[in-house]
Amino acid sequence: MRKAARDWPQLNFVIYHGALRMFLEDPQYTLETFEKTGRIEWTTDVCELVSKHGLKNVYAELGTTFATCAVSSPRLAGGMIGQFVNTMGAERVVWGTDSVWYGSPQWQIEALRRLEVPEDMMKKMGWKTRLGGADSRVKRMIFGENSARLYQYKIQAEYRDLTRDQIALMKDRYEEEGVERNNVAYGYVHRRSA
Repeated sequence: MRKAARDWPQLNFVIYHGALRMFLEDPQYTLETFEKTGRIEWTTDVCELVSKHGLKNVYAELGTTFATCAVSSPRLAGGMIGQFVNTMGAERVVWGTDSVWYGSPQWQIEALRRLEVPEDMMKKMGWKTRLGGADSRVKRMIFGENSARLYQYKIQAEYRDLTRDQIALMKDRYEEEGVERNNVAYGYVHRRSA
């Protein structure tokens, strides 16, 4: 990875799953190893590519990685993201699109919004950057601002002229109908055969 990133500095390398070897190792073992050594197999190597070798075109992606850790070991999730943010920089961590494999990603979004690196881990690792509140700068960067920058998507320019989107129109219609049920069936409705 180091040679590829140096040979092609004009390319960005987004390392899926943050290089976590999911499903190959027991999350409890991974957490115990991290607590003792400060290392997560392969994931720490990605962090070191950026921090020790100055590779500014290497990014860690969170998706399945976060979903798996958030369920099996929230402390490991906090440690892993804390390591990314504090060694690579928050600007090098992106939210993954593979998170839809677990159904609607809303629960993962909510889990990350609530996540903070445990205080004792921050102190032990010597980290300074916290993940912050639900809508913190770090979490906004992870959820979309970093990817927007990578793909040169101008967030403000795209939304500047948008005044009424479909969600706003649906909300207006909902409010017009009041709080009572309307019993309208939306989408495909199967008709019973006679």
